Amino acid sequence: MTGSPSRRMCRVLKLARQPYYRWLAAPVTPAELDHAYRANALFNAHTDDPEFGYRFLVAEARDAGELMTERTAWRIESPRRVGRLSQTDDATSCGAAVRA
Repeated sequence: MTGSPSRRMCRVLKLARQPYYRWLAAPVTPAELDHAYRANALFNAHTDDPEFGYRFLVAEARDAGELMTERTAWRIESPRRVGRLSQTDDATSCGAAVRA
């Protein structure tokens, strides 16, 4: 067997070496880092005031120095909100109509 382990790994997994080495040099992209900082700012704002929605959280995040649009905040916040709603026992909390 000849070559370096990374070269062999790329050949076995059928990966091009150049993108692998590019990723190896910087495994976290700037966009992923921005997303993480924004999610952290929203999480901190939500911890302080859990009853408010994403629009209020955007204002709190802006005050903390993380600029983002309301759409970005909604996109980051909505998967967590769905998880919180599905954990409740009350069927009306997620907007389901209740008929007697």
